[in-house]
Amino acid sequence: MKPQEFVNLKYKPKSSDLICLFRVEPNRVPMKKAAATVALESSVGTWTNLELTKTAEKLMAKVFEIKGNWIKIAYPQELFEEGNAPNILSSIAGNIFGMKAVKNLRLEDVSFPKKILSGFMGPKFGIEGIRKMLKIRDRPLIGTIIKPKLGLNPYEHAKSAYESWLGGCDLVKADENLAGQKFNEFEERLARTLEYCNKAEEKTGMKKGYIENVTAETKEMMKRAQLVEDLGGKYIMIDFLTAGFSSLQTLREADFKLAIHCHRALHAAMTRNPKHGISMMVLADFARLIGVDQLHVGTGVGKLEGNLSDIEELIEEIEDKKIKSTKKRLVQDWEKIKPVLAVSSGGLCPLDIPKLVKNFGNDLIMQFGGGIHSHPNGTGAGARAAKQALNATIKGINLKKYAKTHAELRLAIEKWG
Repeated sequence: MKPQEFVNLKYKPKSSDLICLFRVEPNRVPMKKAAATVALESSVGTWTNLELTKTAEKLMAKVFEIKGNWIKIAYPQELFEEGNAPNILSSIAGNIFGMKAVKNLRLEDVSFPKKILSGFMGPKFGIEGIRKMLKIRDRPLIGTIIKPKLGLNPYEHAKSAYESWLGGCDLVKADENLAGQKFNEFEERLARTLEYCNKAEEKTGMKKGYIENVTAETKEMMKRAQLVEDLGGKYIMIDFLTAGFSSLQTLREADFKLAIHCHRALHAAMTRNPKHGISMMVLADFARLIGVDQLHVGTGVGKLEGNLSDIEELIEEIEDKKIKSTKKRLVQDWEKIKPVLAVSSGGLCPLDIPKLVKNFGNDLIMQFGGGIHSHPNGTGAGARAAKQALNATIKGINLKKYAKTHAELRLAIEKWG
């Protein structure tokens, strides 16, 4: 076995191959050798010449396209254990990022064959299931994250959620940093907040959802998810990258009667450098494959590097081909795997709603933290301002014009406009 044997530019990928798109910057070696090194290290090869068995020869990954810094590699599906997401990632996104042959390496996209797709459960609810659960058919959903993220006790947390629901929020989420700290212990916070959620539904006549963060050591996470279900909750949230893909898969395969909201804390450590790491597109693919119902994708506006290139029109030109946006990928036809509802979050205020709706469309959760809770008249008024901005957008009315007869939106414009 020699590195060049892993490059075959005449190879036509099979429908059963898993295909990866990489961006490669060689490190003092020819591009073809760097590409071959990525393929061998992520499949059956090693750093030195080794005689392969007949089985190993059939399982060799093949570089079948090289254009500039972009390469495509085909992996026989037999390389991977069925239904094992960590196994797939350990191969296509494992040791390869630290190899001497590459200066920079980025896994930009993945395409799964049908057999691999069939090995996973995918979302339990997906977009249609969530809309059915909340009885919201034809508009984006409004959500908030309780702020301050840390420092509230269970009663203060629940009261803030209640004011948000009464003001017009459909969903309220605990922050990804909030777990079971002494000042706000998990069990009491959950019980109090779900109690207020029920009250909000009774008072408004509308379905509401509370998204509780169950991220923890896996056994503890499962106990917390079970408690949410036992107390009548609709949702759980997991920080899927800090918890790990195995943990996420364990949570999904427990098959709770709960929607899984997926927060992407830690993603920028992998996704932010456009030359090295893993794209948000790929992380979203694996989250959907395993089975999350909602996933953070960025904003295009707001406080976070997260940008339209990751969301609505990632659309980089790659040799006359376009990579679709993360959001569009979440609804791509994947056989039995249901579409995922995109979540836009991070430094948003009600004034961003027209742009968000234009960029994302209706299948979206718009999440506001400080953009609701720091409204001059408080949380309830901030939620009403967001709902007013959405109503104006749906009706095609300019926000400033709509604000003339809606005080909460007017104050939001004065604060952030």
